[in-house]
Amino acid sequence: MPLPRPDKAQSDQLVQDPAGGLPRLREIMARLRDPQTGCPWDLEQTFATIAPYTIEEAHEVADAIERQAWGELQGELGDLLFQSVYHAQMAEEAGLFDLDDVIRAISDKMLARHPHVFGDASRDKSAEQQTADWEALKAKERGPARVLDGVALGLPGLTRAVKLQKRAARVGFDWPSTDEVVAKITEEAAELVEAREQLTQAEVTEEFGDLLFVMANLARHLNVDPEAALRAANAKFTRRFGQIEDWLAESGRSPAQSDLAEMDALWNRAKAREKGK
Repeated sequence: MPLPRPDKAQSDQLVQDPAGGLPRLREIMARLRDPQTGCPWDLEQTFATIAPYTIEEAHEVADAIERQAWGELQGELGDLLFQSVYHAQMAEEAGLFDLDDVIRAISDKMLARHPHVFGDASRDKSAEQQTADWEALKAKERGPARVLDGVALGLPGLTRAVKLQKRAARVGFDWPSTDEVVAKITEEAAELVEAREQLTQAEVTEEFGDLLFVMANLARHLNVDPEAALRAANAKFTRRFGQIEDWLAESGRSPAQSDLAEMDALWNRAKAREKGK
């Protein structure tokens, strides 16, 4: 059952209380969505319109961790927490559930999935066995289902590809080693080149997707998180291109006033400088 709302004076006192904790945040969210006095923008939002912000905030948490920006992580985690409170508030307004239900559900789930901590099951097992037990418990919770059911559509593409492949691998649909995966990458790359020269843009897009899917499979076989690897590659590109800009600026020029040969040489210089550190 939803908690009763405080009166105006109590609400004002709570939202201004730095030590108000989660009740303070819930009240702030309720005030933002108040039909009479709330924020017009917040009142217009729906689950669908807020979902992209939720995904964005999760990525910003991952970005802060990737950069080891611990001073930023607190704020990013707060932004992500606010997304959960936001969705729970809209659900409460629609009579679906409230934040207490969300907290109760995740608490119950953690108890059920950690019988080696909260029950009588043995803790004497490897991390790999605990992961297998976790997946078995998840499958039991899902009940009768197809192998690939339940892999969220809203996940980033590479992450979802890896999860789909892991599910298929659990029932034996997997290459035995990286050799077969690399051979498939070569095959898909050749098909992409052929598609570029002979097929429609839609077919080129399909072949490119096939190549990315197999690359995700290689990442899985190498125990690499493809999203993390790509974020690191993006950061490296940004860092090295920034160095190119800095060196060109020393001569009073911008990249637009340079050419590919010069910038490629500067790229190699930046690369060598990084590797020499």
